[in-house]
Amino acid sequence: MGTRCLTYVYDGDDIVACMYRHFDGYPSGHGADLADFLHDGKVVNGIPSGDKSKVFNGMSCLAAQMVAHFKDGPGNIYLYPPKLDQDVWQEYEYHVYGNKVKVTGHSAFEGTWEEFAEFCHGDE
Repeated sequence: MGTRCLTYVYDGDDIVACMYRHFDGYPSGHGADLADFLHDGKVVNGIPSGDKSKVFNGMSCLAAQMVAHFKDGPGNIYLYPPKLDQDVWQEYEYHVYGNKVKVTGHSAFEGTWEEFAEFCHGDE
């Protein structure tokens, strides 16, 4: 059986994307992968000239880059309607904001992107 999860990306109070993952949705799986993706990234308004750092030009850009990062072939990763209270048998939900992540489900967490990485990676 897969450990399903949904990842919501928010721009303020608005959901701009909802990504479904069928396998490895637990914090030490998808959570750690998501934390690695967010690591050293920053949300900006406009792309700085010559900046080589990882930037997301707004939360919609973050969402698009997230899907491109995770989708590596058929299956496992899908886009779902950007609405709350969906029942796709998910065991976890990840809610990504410009400066924090909230996890609901079998584990609960809310904190900065850095704290999220610590939560997911634990004592690695």
